[in-house]
Amino acid sequence: MRRYYRSTREKQLAGVLGGLSERFGIDVSILRIVTVVSGFFTSGITWLIYLIAAIVMPTDKQLD
Repeated sequence: MRRYYRSTREKQLAGVLGGLSERFGIDVSILRIVTVVSGFFTSGITWLIYLIAAIVMPTDKQLD
């Protein structure tokens, strides 16, 4: 079973989007653009979810 994790290689802030891009095979730049744009349309709810994920998700090194 593959788990969700924060990436330590593809990280700008906390590595949440880097981990998601590695998990789903999507370019991390696309996820970053979608996250920023959707944050404006959802009044910041997307950024709140990102913050919670950054606190809850383990890093890839913690899973080893």
